Amino acid sequence: MTSAFESSLPPDAPENPFDRLCWIMDRLLGPGGCPWDREQTHRTLKQYLVEEAYEVCDAIENEDSEHLKEELGDVALQVVFHSRLAARDGRFDVDDVLETICDKLIRRHPHVFGQVEVSGASEVLENWEEIKKREKADQEKDASLVSGVPLGLPALQKAHRLQEKVARVGFDWSNVEDVVEKVREEFEELERERKHGPPERIFEEIGDLLFSIVNMARTLGVQPEEALQAACGKFAARFRHIERRAREAGRELREMTLAEMDAFWDEAKKQE
Repeated sequence: MTSAFESSLPPDAPENPFDRLCWIMDRLLGPGGCPWDREQTHRTLKQYLVEEAYEVCDAIENEDSEHLKEELGDVALQVVFHSRLAARDGRFDVDDVLETICDKLIRRHPHVFGQVEVSGASEVLENWEEIKKREKADQEKDASLVSGVPLGLPALQKAHRLQEKVARVGFDWSNVEDVVEKVREEFEELERERKHGPPERIFEEIGDLLFSIVNMARTLGVQPEEALQAACGKFAARFRHIERRAREAGRELREMTLAEMDAFWDEAKKQE
């Protein structure tokens, strides 16, 4: 029996996978295509691009090659989807997208495609930022080194990227001890505002403390986003242990004391 949801690839579909993906997208967006796809815009698709990128990160974290292959395909779909929407309006097409990234990669790797010599990866990044800054200066009247950091980045990643960028031109702490001292200073300022300051000052000082902690992580060679993700995972695993032990004891969490829950928490820590 054939399922009502089964479908087959038409004989006129291209053999090359990338061409086939573009062909499928054109069919979905064309007359008689998919009603949902035809209603989408760049703005409505934003959330899906972000979600797919995070699912790629999950697959990498889980070291799941099959899942990674699938999720990279989903990201490729988003690139083609946006490109086809733009082509429909006569703005650019997927070939323009690929040409742009090819040109950029060649332009920003003069040590590979030109005569520039570099001593290592750090100098590559310095050159990359300098080239990028010159490109921005050609495009923007008030170009800045930090203007290339996307506004929509999660705050933790944004702080790290801002600090990385300015560090490449020497705007950085000379040693980790100075950064640690800055963290202490920001915490003390938060404590003063917590006791005597208005809510807006507490808000500001918490932001300053978080920013300085990101700086300390960067100086120590730790990716703050990954470190916090790991801490979140550890917290969730320990709390699931509390829930499991509560169920085994026939207890409801809301009926337990904090000391009882802490005892289960300590059990979870010992099992790690």
